Amino acid sequence: MRHRLIRVAILVAAGFFVSAEVPHGTAPLFEVDPNSLVVHEWGTFTSVAGPDGKAVEWAPLVAPSDLPCFVDKVAFGSKGWIPGTVRMETPVLYFYTAEDRTVDVRVRFRKGVITEWYPKADVCPMKIEPQTMRKENLVSVAEWKNVQILPKAPETYPRESDESHYYAARDTDAAPLQVGDEREKLLFYRGVGMFAPPLSAAIHDDGDVTLDATSGNVGDVVLFENKDGAISFKSLKVRGNNVKLPFRLSRSSANAVHAHLVKLLVAHGLFTREAKAMVETWRDSWFEEGTRVFYIAPREMVDGTLPLEISPAPTTVERVFVGRIELFPRWTVDKVKNAILNGDRATIAQRGRFIGPILQRLAPTDLAESEAILARIPSTYSAAIGPRRNCK
Repeated sequence: MRHRLIRVAILVAAGFFVSAEVPHGTAPLFEVDPNSLVVHEWGTFTSVAGPDGKAVEWAPLVAPSDLPCFVDKVAFGSKGWIPGTVRMETPVLYFYTAEDRTVDVRVRFRKGVITEWYPKADVCPMKIEPQTMRKENLVSVAEWKNVQILPKAPETYPRESDESHYYAARDTDAAPLQVGDEREKLLFYRGVGMFAPPLSAAIHDDGDVTLDATSGNVGDVVLFENKDGAISFKSLKVRGNNVKLPFRLSRSSANAVHAHLVKLLVAHGLFTREAKAMVETWRDSWFEEGTRVFYIAPREMVDGTLPLEISPAPTTVERVFVGRIELFPRWTVDKVKNAILNGDRATIAQRGRFIGPILQRLAPTDLAESEAILARIPSTYSAAIGPRRNCK
């Protein structure tokens, strides 16, 4: 009964606090063929593993926005939080060509909703309620019309004084773009999905991890852990289901993991500067304290989930998405529980948007501890979420 009360209190608090070398290398392909139009895209699918390894529902928008205020977003309903199993984070589309061109771009998000984008786009639906995610055959659409690709244009883009993940994605050789009166280096969008990722990961009490690929094409996987600042990781290829691995990783550094992921992304089709921009975008998030699995999402899964249409059709399209599965071993759950009971806001803040799923893993030892946790849930969310960006 107490566990059920904790779960209910979590949901209430969530609603309250949120109203290669060529062809895969450094040289853009249009340098080889001046008549070509090359399009590259990267993005991230973030999920949270339950005790059985399957992706659980969580509220990925229950966190302050890390995006500049000029980025457009949908209107959110009265409850202020949107449940989902996957956070589709920062897909960006780059265009490479030698001459000015104009294209139309349309992306559909099956079993998900597009929540943010830039430059201007026609997006549907434009208002999202929690029940939107329960709709059968849910599809969201973003369409950019008359995208001008201007390879010789000056690189002048909007930028605010506040820091943001957003800006690192511009550090590539892609051509400047203009949509209406808005200029950018890329087309950006983001969303929340309600579907099962192509890989599940369960961490056991003995520290072992079991991986199950619902798609047989999941191959490259990286196990990562940052425990009290000590970083370790292991890279492997996964074939088949029910692959159980001892979670004994090699001690390393954030820079080493950074370099390894860049190499992996290049091998899967990104240009080197694109891969570096992607890893730099997520450096502080991917390598923060915690335990997680990274994998390269199968291309057929990306195309099936996010059908992309570009007209006129490009010469080449590469789409490289990284899956991130957040795991909560016993040491993480115990650390958060102790932080809640001791009012340690700094430790709680480290868990940020993942605080809800962690709270659901807590196992109070007695009635007094259960009541203490219940009483501290509002302040726990306040510490985890932190101040919101003030966009007028």
